[in-house]
Amino acid sequence: MKLYYSPLACSLADHIALQESGAPYEREQVDLKTKRIMSGGDFNEITPKGYVPALVLDNGETLTENIAILDWLASQFPKLGGSGPLGRTRVLEALTYISTELHGGFKPMWHAGSDAEKAAAKAALTFRFKLLSDRLTTKYLLGDEPTVADFYLFVTLLWAERFGVEIPPRLAELRARMKTRPAVQLAMQQEGLAA
Repeated sequence: MKLYYSPLACSLADHIALQESGAPYEREQVDLKTKRIMSGGDFNEITPKGYVPALVLDNGETLTENIAILDWLASQFPKLGGSGPLGRTRVLEALTYISTELHGGFKPMWHAGSDAEKAAAKAALTFRFKLLSDRLTTKYLLGDEPTVADFYLFVTLLWAERFGVEIPPRLAELRARMKTRPAVQLAMQQEGLAA
């Protein structure tokens, strides 16, 4: 497998999941402005969408879209998915919420929104993080072990830290807990996000 990523993009969730899985994989950094991969190739040849993540499987097929890749990784490595009769559905529910309500909410911060747009986005994000926190009764979103949903949530919590979005204490604790995981530390180090 080969992961195409950009530092601090949502592809960090996939990077963490691959580290947590213990499976062998390669990684290649993408410059999202130039669409060039660090080895010099054209990222648009990997995926014409031109954004990360992209995961090239061992059989040569390419997966794109964060939720799809994270779901595929959870299906290949069950320890990364939810347990119980609704486990996979709960993971997909969480991934969808994170993608649509949290990830998308950061757009004004990443794409030079006006001050008013940024303030409105921060208020909306604070409310949406609170909704998630109010349901949090375990160490991680779906129990005492993290799933791919926690890895994606972690990325948005890093963005909240970067852009000064207020988050509830339980989510700040989850973010801190995630930062202590060896797979998280290694993925962040490999992306130049930690010493």
